[in-house]
Amino acid sequence: MTAQNLADATSDGVALLRNEPVQARSAARLTALLDAAASIIDEIGYERLTTAMVAERAGASIGTVYRYFPDRIVVLQSLSARYLQTILERINGAVKDEGRADWWQAVSAAVDVVVEAFRSETGYRSLRLGDVLDVHPAASAHSGGAIVAESIAAVLVERFDLPEDDLAFRLEVVLDLTDALLARAFANGGPGEERFIQEARTIAHDYLVTAYGEPTDS
Repeated sequence: MTAQNLADATSDGVALLRNEPVQARSAARLTALLDAAASIIDEIGYERLTTAMVAERAGASIGTVYRYFPDRIVVLQSLSARYLQTILERINGAVKDEGRADWWQAVSAAVDVVVEAFRSETGYRSLRLGDVLDVHPAASAHSGGAIVAESIAAVLVERFDLPEDDLAFRLEVVLDLTDALLARAFANGGPGEERFIQEARTIAHDYLVTAYGEPTDS
């Protein structure tokens, strides 16, 4: 993932990094630093992460870390931006799959992507899309959940002719509810508590059916 991708993926579009790595070696170094941060977060949570920890885990100098990240918050924002780009790509592929015969199958596939991220993406269950960070965004900024919801909504409108009004908002509500329940499901790591995962699906389904009725094949 390039530095520009990271900047584009942030909620307010402001570049976070001190230096954009234009050479392959610099890009690889940035990836290594973010991988190191993810592995630390996976072990101790994002609250205790420090730039010194990132440097030590990546086998880099603290100066190298500060070359790209002015502080630990930017490390976390950049990592959450990487998660956001990954989730967006996977969800877009899932909801556009022609095998999804109705809008609920598409939404359920998006939930599958999020569940898998909690299950296997290093550090994701702690940081997620960065919306958990106690950082005040720009007034115009969208949350990570809102960005994902808008992307899903665009596909549902195009493929299944769902009404556009309030669709992105309702999908953001679904994603927020799902995120909370999945955070509980994966609080102890492992494959997650299935009852919470299934309850997240049930709540998402019932909430959307209330607004759009039972799905039918397109």
